[in-house]
Amino acid sequence: MPKTSARLLALLSLLQARRDWPGTLLADRLDISLRTVRRDVDRLRELGYPIAAIKGPDGGYRLSAGTELPPLLFDDEQAVALTIALQVAATGSNDGLAEAASRALTTIRQVMPARLRNRVAALQVNAVERPASRPPVPLGGDVLLAISAAVHANEVLRFDYGPDDTGRPPRRAEPHHVITWDGRWYLIAYDLDREDWRTFRADRISVRTPNGPRFTRRDLPGGDVATYVIGKFRGSGDTSANWPCQGTVLLDLPAATVALYTRDGLVEEAGPDRTRLTLGSWSWPALAAAIARYNADIEVVGPGELIDAFAHLARRFARAAPG
Repeated sequence: MPKTSARLLALLSLLQARRDWPGTLLADRLDISLRTVRRDVDRLRELGYPIAAIKGPDGGYRLSAGTELPPLLFDDEQAVALTIALQVAATGSNDGLAEAASRALTTIRQVMPARLRNRVAALQVNAVERPASRPPVPLGGDVLLAISAAVHANEVLRFDYGPDDTGRPPRRAEPHHVITWDGRWYLIAYDLDREDWRTFRADRISVRTPNGPRFTRRDLPGGDVATYVIGKFRGSGDTSANWPCQGTVLLDLPAATVALYTRDGLVEEAGPDRTRLTLGSWSWPALAAAIARYNADIEVVGPGELIDAFAHLARRFARAAPG
């Protein structure tokens, strides 16, 4: 590979690794001049990568989101992790998302270098899910994207709900939260026609366009989405809402990824690549261990007993570690 091309790939890899990069730091990491950094950034822009300039004493750069998806660069560990996640999704029970994951998996394998293709070819993952309290239903990713966009924009959602709503005036609701529970996606919204809070199954929603006007967010009954949703499912006899020990954490993982491995907890998007997870168990140490299996950085929201359980496990694991 020509030296310039290798340098462009190295620059792109650095820009993807963190949000902001001072120009001088990029120059030091690549062992090139600041002028060469500017020239290489211009070349990446010509290839379709939306790299924004940052104002400051030394200036800097940021890889922004664009209107199109340019070629992405993954290191070996990221490529293998992505393949595993797609295999799990492709063997899941959600027909719509499983088909999309299968197509994405085929695309990833086609562009993998031979050394990685041989590694992942020997890795066959089959997701064996525990029996859910309710049968799974297919759900397309476009529905989730449309609902989530309305939540983030604070726009009234217009939709038909189930086959009985066909031909009727659309439902109107202020969407507040998109969550998963027991393998299904739900929308928590304030129903404007019924003047009350409602929990809608996402697979029954057919979005009407355009959305309605913007709205001011209301306070959810119970104070937070976990209290509200768990109260709803506890009232419906869902045993997974009745754990004696229950806590909430923030995970540095996308909500869609956490949802793949969660069947008895509440999953909510908390920002780009961040998830708010509420989970229950029979004891606090068991709950902390269950959360640790997600293999991501954890921030405990509460309660204090969960924090103490993490500290207890940390001491136990430290004693078990060599040295």
